[in-house]
Amino acid sequence: MCGIAGLFRVGGGDASALTGIVTAMTATLAHRGPNADNVWTNDRAGIAFGHRRLAILDLTEAGAQPMRSDCGRFAVTFNGEIYNHLDIRKELEANNAAPNWRGHSDTETLLYAIRQWGISGALNRLIGMFAFAIWDDANRELTLCRDRFGEKPLFYGWIGRDLVFASELKALAGHPAWSPTLDRSALTSFMRYCYVPAPQTIWDGVRKLPSGSYVTFSANFDQQGMPEPLAWWSHKAIATAAANSRIQDDEAAIGELERLLLQAVQRQRLSDVPLGAFLSGGVDSSTVVALMQNSGSQPVRTFTIGFSEGEFDEASDARRVAEHLGTSHTELYVNAQTAMNVIPTLPRMYDEPFADSSQIPTHLVASLARQHVTVALSGDAGDELFGGYNRHVWGTKLNARLSGWSQPVRRLLGTALSAVAPEPANTIAQLLEPILPKSLQTRRAGDQVAKLARIVGATSLDDLYRLLCSIDSTPSDSVIAGNEAVSWADREMKTIGSPLDPLDRMTLADSLSYLTDDILQKVDRAAMSVSLETRVPFLDKNVVEFAARVPPSMKIRNGRGKWIVRQVLYKRVPATLIDRPKTGFSIPLDQWLRGPLKSWASDLLAPERLRRQGLFNAGRVELMLGEHMSGRRNYGYWLWNVLMAQAWHDEWCAG
Repeated sequence: MCGIAGLFRVGGGDASALTGIVTAMTATLAHRGPNADNVWTNDRAGIAFGHRRLAILDLTEAGAQPMRSDCGRFAVTFNGEIYNHLDIRKELEANNAAPNWRGHSDTETLLYAIRQWGISGALNRLIGMFAFAIWDDANRELTLCRDRFGEKPLFYGWIGRDLVFASELKALAGHPAWSPTLDRSALTSFMRYCYVPAPQTIWDGVRKLPSGSYVTFSANFDQQGMPEPLAWWSHKAIATAAANSRIQDDEAAIGELERLLLQAVQRQRLSDVPLGAFLSGGVDSSTVVALMQNSGSQPVRTFTIGFSEGEFDEASDARRVAEHLGTSHTELYVNAQTAMNVIPTLPRMYDEPFADSSQIPTHLVASLARQHVTVALSGDAGDELFGGYNRHVWGTKLNARLSGWSQPVRRLLGTALSAVAPEPANTIAQLLEPILPKSLQTRRAGDQVAKLARIVGATSLDDLYRLLCSIDSTPSDSVIAGNEAVSWADREMKTIGSPLDPLDRMTLADSLSYLTDDILQKVDRAAMSVSLETRVPFLDKNVVEFAARVPPSMKIRNGRGKWIVRQVLYKRVPATLIDRPKTGFSIPLDQWLRGPLKSWASDLLAPERLRRQGLFNAGRVELMLGEHMSGRRNYGYWLWNVLMAQAWHDEWCAG
């Protein structure tokens, strides 16, 4: 795991100048690679690669980067891990295509895989997480590549006559000619989702490379244009093909998932440095830890944090699972002040607006783990692959109900629900609470009625799911002169040729954007800010392809998601330790905004400040803030979006 940066200058450039620029860019990525810092240049070609190293495999100089092939044709700067690289070495050796290996790093394996099979041939053999740039001196081409699911980030764009790229946006600011313009359409999309979806970034003209794709620039490329990325792996193709090859037998499916997850965990334990795992006590992290404990000879180091607010505290659940499995467990209880101390660091940590509030506990647990290990496995992606979110359970039911109603009826119902005031709805819910089952109890009936009013008018399943995932369903009303652009995920969803089951369509939508642009981005920045590598066994290629073949009935059963994953876990952890309402990895945001964060929030959202900046509709913000502070409505997530955008603006645009 590392940080990479570089540039490709049209017409070549002075080696000293190129080195100076890329050195400044990589200096901003020191947290991603504290062990070494190197730059390689080819001034004739105008190429400069920078690398910050966090040594995980082959701690010697033989694993140093940027790395060149022995023939001199290829040079690479690589961030990530290739878990099956030893198998690839064996294949190279069997084909008499292996060099005299200098060391045992996966970067060296990658270089010679590309030399032997080309970019596409090599990429399709890789099982791992990565983002890298490779220079082909024979063809005079620079290629940027990203892994199947976007576990590792990669940004690129033009600065003057330099094509620049980096692991984080902040590295581009190290270029002396950096003078970006804010992209209001990206800000508008951010208000809907709490993240900027690929390929956009918050800066106009700077792109995220979509997951599972690569883009190539040749020596005669058009400086004014930008070649379109090519997909080397397709979520959409996997999902549509799998719909015709479903697994039918429960026991066979459970056994196969267990085998594949165990194989993934064993692959991802490959490390020359201390390794552990995050443990929340939920289904996914408990499954990963149970399989790690099963496949190793020493107790797994596990880490969790807890909050004093009982509704948000999972530490006791994690402790019980850890005790049952026999892990070496470390937990840390944090108070509101500890968590709030993280907030000022967030704009620089994420370097574009990002407002998934679980970024705070994720950073805290990563900081705790880094005191003991350099690598941590996590349970991320289980929800997206196996239908684990409440929206998967309720979205399929709601779609089935609404599909029989005409649009005029839906609009009429939406209008009627919109007229329901929040206080009466909340009062009725509280009065009914003693006689309702727990699954139907809520203290936020007014909020839920308002959300239902927005989504009943959905015109399609995709529209319904988009609204279910929206923090702001009308973001153009929030951002001044803001219009949403069509994201890469939106384009992919519109081109699905064969019909998919509603649940499959929802989880595919999650995999195309929410997983990559929210969950994986959140974990990457939170962990790499403290030089911790994270790994995700659920995103092993074979596990993902298997998940696509699992029928919806094995994902959601009896009103509960991730049925098949639970069956794997129950073999090692009793259901009594696992089965409880899903809470998510969150903070008491609504309460904090009315309490310890009130002064900070009021300052950032002051109407005169908003009008002066000219980004957000000050009247709308004032209305939402007032409603929230009075307790009439809970707009915590929406307000957090605006607050994170404001904090980001102060950090990156104020000067």
